[in-house]
Amino acid sequence: MQIGFNLPISGPLSDPDTVVRIAQEGEALGYDYLTLTDHIVLPNLEVPGYPYSESGEFFGEGPQNRHDQLTAAAFVAAKTRHIRLVLAVMVVPYRPAVLAAKMLATVDVLSGGRLTIGIGAGWLEAEFDAIATTPFAARGAVTDDYIRAFRTLWTEAAPQHRGEWVEFDNVLFEPKPVQKPHPPIWVGGESGPSLRRAARLGDAWYPIGSNNRHLLDTLPRYRAGIARLRRFAQEAGRDPATVALTYRVKRYGEAVPATASDGERRLFSGGTADLVDDFRALRDLGVSAVDIDFERPDAAASIAEMRRFKETVLARV
Repeated sequence: MQIGFNLPISGPLSDPDTVVRIAQEGEALGYDYLTLTDHIVLPNLEVPGYPYSESGEFFGEGPQNRHDQLTAAAFVAAKTRHIRLVLAVMVVPYRPAVLAAKMLATVDVLSGGRLTIGIGAGWLEAEFDAIATTPFAARGAVTDDYIRAFRTLWTEAAPQHRGEWVEFDNVLFEPKPVQKPHPPIWVGGESGPSLRRAARLGDAWYPIGSNNRHLLDTLPRYRAGIARLRRFAQEAGRDPATVALTYRVKRYGEAVPATASDGERRLFSGGTADLVDDFRALRDLGVSAVDIDFERPDAAASIAEMRRFKETVLARV
C-alpha cells in the first residue's frame, strides 16, 4: 500500500519556500506521493457549500489564496527527485482539452514520469460559471469526452478525435508522456456517475470518504461502494481487477467523530491502534494507496505530524 500526503498549495502554507520544504521533507521521510488540489476561483465563502466537511466549510485557512494546480505540479517536480505527484483532483472541464493534455504530458515528461492524474467532473457551479466554456449541467459528458481525447493525443501517432465537446484532426502531439501508455488516471468522486466513470475510464477509483451526500466513511459503506464499482466495471466489459482502489482521508483521529450516521465506527477515527487497524482493513480490501491531510498552522508542525504519523502509525501497518 502506498501512502501519500496533501501538499498545501492554498492558504498560509502556500508560499514557495514552504511548499518546497514540505514536499522535500515528505520525500525524505519516505512518503510515496504528494497530492495537489484544484480550484481556480471560489465564490463567497460566507455561504457554506463544501461537500466534504460536516459544516460545509473548507478545511484550513484562506482557501481562496491558491496556486494553479498544474503550474504548481511542474514547480514541485523541479524541486523533488522521486516522489510521485498526484492531482487530487483535476477538474477536467476547467481547461480546454488539447491544452490540458499538453500541460499534463509536459509535467509527466519534465518530472521523469512521476505524474498521476486524479480527475473529477467538479461540483462548484459558481466556479464553472467563471471559468469553463462548457455547461455545468453537461460536466460529466464533457469530462468523459475530454478524457478520451487525452488518451488519443497521448497514445496515437496521428491523433484524431470527433466527440460532442472536442474534436481535432491532422495534428501532431509530441512529446508523448513518459509513462506508457499514459500516466495513470484515478477517477475521483463518490456518486453513481463517478463510479461509472471510474469503471469505464479509470485506472483507479479515488474517492474521499467524507462526502456528505455519498458517504464512504465506514467499512460497510466503503465495501458497498467497492461492490458497486465492480458491478459497473463488469457491465462496461472490463475486468473489475483492472480498476485499482485508492482512498483519500481529509481528517483523522480525534478530529473525526467516532460514530457515523449508519451506527458504525467512522474510518480513521480514534487512537493509534484504531488507525493502524483501518489501514490494515483497507489493505485487506485491496486498497493500493491512501493519502492523508497533515496540514497544521505552520510548516514545522505539519512536518512534525508527518514524521510522528510515519513512526507511530505507518510503521505498524
